[in-house]
Amino acid sequence: MIQTTRPTVDDTIDLVREALDRDDITAAIAALERMKDEERVEVFDELDVEDQAELLPKLDPEDSADILAELDEKDAADIAGRVTDKELSRILDEMEPDDAADVIGDLPERRKENVLAGMEEADDVRPLLIHPDETAGGLMTTSFLTLRPQMTAQNAINALREWSPDTEMPYYLFVVDSERKLVGVVSLRALITAPSTRAISKIMNPDVISVPVGTDQEECANLIRKFGFVALPVVDGEHRLLGVITLDDLVEVIEEEATQDVYRLGGVPDEERVWSPIGFSLRKRLPWLYINLGTAFLAAFVVSLFENTIAQVAILAAMQSMVAGQGGNSATQNITIIVRGLALGEVELKDVWPALRKGVILGFLQGVAIGIVVGIGVTLWQHNPVLGFVIGVSMVGNLVVAGLAGTSIPFILKRFRLDPALASAVIVTTFTDCCGFGFSLGLATILLNYLK
Repeated sequence: MIQTTRPTVDDTIDLVREALDRDDITAAIAALERMKDEERVEVFDELDVEDQAELLPKLDPEDSADILAELDEKDAADIAGRVTDKELSRILDEMEPDDAADVIGDLPERRKENVLAGMEEADDVRPLLIHPDETAGGLMTTSFLTLRPQMTAQNAINALREWSPDTEMPYYLFVVDSERKLVGVVSLRALITAPSTRAISKIMNPDVISVPVGTDQEECANLIRKFGFVALPVVDGEHRLLGVITLDDLVEVIEEEATQDVYRLGGVPDEERVWSPIGFSLRKRLPWLYINLGTAFLAAFVVSLFENTIAQVAILAAMQSMVAGQGGNSATQNITIIVRGLALGEVELKDVWPALRKGVILGFLQGVAIGIVVGIGVTLWQHNPVLGFVIGVSMVGNLVVAGLAGTSIPFILKRFRLDPALASAVIVTTFTDCCGFGFSLGLATILLNYLK
């Protein structure tokens, strides 16, 4: 038997680009259609936005919808801005309501109604547009099947077959009463294995965890992670079922939140990417660099208070980076753990005192361990045990400060409804720099006669 080798993603990218260069849309589409769905998205993502906008409307509507749903939000918005309202409406009709709402939500106001007017499924999308993107209402889909308590298992299975759900359907179904209030949940396994005449009310689990429509997306993701759900029902103030958030949408949220925290810890804007324009990157990064410059001036001011001490024992100037650097490193470790814990729901504001106690004790133990090594090293290097004592004790003090500040400041920012990842590193570094310089130079000033 002769086996044909499927083209690779890189080969297909080259084929599509060559076809588009010679205006052969048919050949470009044929090359794309030979790929699997996930590979098709990868190929499409490598094309220029002009080529994407030209090619997307000419693909099969279902393929166009799959591609647009999987693209990065900004890329999807760029393409949507380049195709006609009629073409966009046709593609969005093939998308899940929540995905279609994400695309429409990024359109200028004047286009939203035009695109919605051209859609057959606009009624499923409109309710989702009133909710902010980063809430449960902005994440949920209105495309789901509900059961009634009085239905039999066979009735439910028949309804499921008639609905013909797609691959995103969760492994359980939600049960609502006559007023659409959420009253239970049924797993597909329980539904299939139950006697055909058994009422849904007899096999459903009435203990259902749901979220209000305005719940922040990060809290939704934490619930999914904590309980191992594959779907999360969204309700209004009367506990009526409005929609369902599926696992695939929350995986994207978890990735976005993790990226956001990492970027903010580094003082980098969330929307910046590797190939962002230089002007954009400069404009977004400079404010944080100016803030860091301000904290550096504060640290320099602390050092200037001890000019006379440094003038008499010049080696102290070289030692400052060691004390401040270790404090900054230790503080960053604490910040990373606490910010992650707050983001994942592992710790809450009520846990501040146990966490603070651990941070201070850990800082002290680290300080003693490192301070002994530093003290001995400085003593042997400079042949001055008093200098070794000064630097060693300063190291202990600064690592205690690192434990204290690195643990407490994220909690304080969270308490005032500020993002703990946004300013923790800048604030904590200021503490460790100033305290480190103050400890070492202040102690050196007290023991100055023994250091000369």
